[in-house]
Amino acid sequence: MTNKRPTLSIKPAAAKTTKPAAPRMRASYEVKPVLQPGYRPDLKPDSLALCLLGAANAVAQVRAGAALPQALLTAFGVTAAAPQARGAIQDIAYRTMRQLGRSETLLGLMTSKAPEPPMLASLLCCALTLIDTPDGAEPPYEVFTVVDQAVTVASSHPDMAHAKGMVNAVLRRFLREREELLKTALMQPVAQFNYPQWWIDAAKAAYPGNWQAILAAGNAQPPLTLRVNQRKTTVEAYIQLLADAGMGATQIGPSAVRLDKALGVALIPGFDEGLASVQDAGAQLAAPLLDVQDGMRVLDACAAPGGKTCHLLELAQLDLTALDSDPKRLERVGENLERLALSATLKAFEAQTSVWWDGQQFDRILADVPCTASGIVRRHPDIRWLRRKGDALQLATLSAKILDNLWQMLRPNGKLLFVTCSLWPQESEAQAAAFAVRHNATRLAAPGQLLPTGTAVQDHDGLFYALFQKNAT
Repeated sequence: MTNKRPTLSIKPAAAKTTKPAAPRMRASYEVKPVLQPGYRPDLKPDSLALCLLGAANAVAQVRAGAALPQALLTAFGVTAAAPQARGAIQDIAYRTMRQLGRSETLLGLMTSKAPEPPMLASLLCCALTLIDTPDGAEPPYEVFTVVDQAVTVASSHPDMAHAKGMVNAVLRRFLREREELLKTALMQPVAQFNYPQWWIDAAKAAYPGNWQAILAAGNAQPPLTLRVNQRKTTVEAYIQLLADAGMGATQIGPSAVRLDKALGVALIPGFDEGLASVQDAGAQLAAPLLDVQDGMRVLDACAAPGGKTCHLLELAQLDLTALDSDPKRLERVGENLERLALSATLKAFEAQTSVWWDGQQFDRILADVPCTASGIVRRHPDIRWLRRKGDALQLATLSAKILDNLWQMLRPNGKLLFVTCSLWPQESEAQAAAFAVRHNATRLAAPGQLLPTGTAVQDHDGLFYALFQKNAT
């Protein structure tokens, strides 16, 4: 191994202004090869190399604009990963998303330009994430094994084989110069907090007193929180059921139980029988706020994946319509209803339209409107890298149209609950205040802005709640 410091390329000195050269035919070796991101290398199915390849593929897709869950499905197919490898691919990809600002800043310090193709940069970020564990945490893999396996990935893939030496050199340089490189990198807010600079600025502006804690909460590993179906059991009885299965749990809400250790839903006692559902403790506040009673006609707008729909039906016998613009996501609502032995009318339409409405007003409306989802980044760490500064304004404009449209469908004295999982005031409090003025709506007691938190007593995402009543006159 050479001791020379590696660089990806040398920045040329400024050239003198000269007359442009005449066009010429490029030699064959100058023609850029066609990339093969779907290429399937011959890697051992249980190897870290295969998992790094899958994670790098997913991360590269996110940086190109894909949501991480969909990117992972593509990566699983590309690698033909077995279930155990899929779990490791997902874990590495999520870790990398939470640490992407730090890894990309470090990569920028060790290379003179962004590594190409994008999957090469993503491979390096995934590897750096596994060997650069913040706050002294134990690395999930032995660091030199990570280096070796990352080089194996590069060597085996036609898009990255040219850079296998660079992969080895960059990762080993980080291990040698870790302290100095981190000191320099962490001077940059993007590396320190792992968010885009505009997001950091927005958090400072909205929450000048605790913006750092809010950002830190978004970087934390989320808990697995369940909603106990109190039609079928009690919280106390369900916690005992978990204990009998050797699983520790804590009650953190009226129906909310947080597991001490996350696990797949197939392993959750009573899940298939409908005793519990996965739902954040903060999201579990929605259904009780609407104060539904047996026989009411209820609309759950923007309903997918159906957690709030099912919670409403667990609270009362309702004539409930679940509306969502995405037919595929609406299928998940149906699956959740079936598992819980509940029923609702499912309609695949946009909530800002009324072509689906039969003209009969609703007693209650739940409007969980589209937003930037800035309050749920601990569960969806890719969101911060997918959103743009202007998205909040565009989504707030759409949400206002939805709220105005739904208001006409609410009967006098009926209640509408406005929900977002955003932290940005223009999508939450400013939206609620403007809506109340436009419609002369009476605003009832509701939590308002819930900031993300992860304490022993409170552990929930960032959400906003505003409850309105329609005046009879």
